Amino acid sequence: MAQTKRTIKKYPNRRLYDTEISSYITLEEVRQLVLDNEDFEVRDAKSGEDLTRSVLLQIISEHEDKGQPMLSPQLLSQIIRFYGNSLQGFMGPYLEQSLQVFLDQQTQFRSQLNSLMGQTPWNTLTDLTERNLAAFQAMQRGLMDTAAQAIPTPGAGTRGGKKSG
Repeated sequence: MAQTKRTIKKYPNRRLYDTEISSYITLEEVRQLVLDNEDFEVRDAKSGEDLTRSVLLQIISEHEDKGQPMLSPQLLSQIIRFYGNSLQGFMGPYLEQSLQVFLDQQTQFRSQLNSLMGQTPWNTLTDLTERNLAAFQAMQRGLMDTAAQAIPTPGAGTRGGKKSG
């Protein structure tokens, strides 16, 4: 059974409507769909025109304005120079493949680093938490044993439930 793309409609008032959840969503929620690897498309609500690239570029633009940008003016200028160039058709696939190689190397590096360390930072934190919990439980058992020894048992020092004389 083929999975269909999630459709988001863009209305003239710039609002985005997610048809899957029947609700308006924000640009940040569209970004989250990208991060979650959701397959979606953005369509003009009136004409049906595909606006996916335009919305993705808008997300990139907004994030480039915040914090430390990834795309320098020099890089953007070089990309612009490829428009209309005879090599324009090769640039997109080249950038996609370059980014995929980078991501593959990053995954491989993380894997090697994890094997060198023996475990991930999350596993280290889990192990530390488990050791702390075991130490706490041992301390509680020790306190309970000490408290149990300090409390006299009922009937101790009595005969037949009455104190001896």
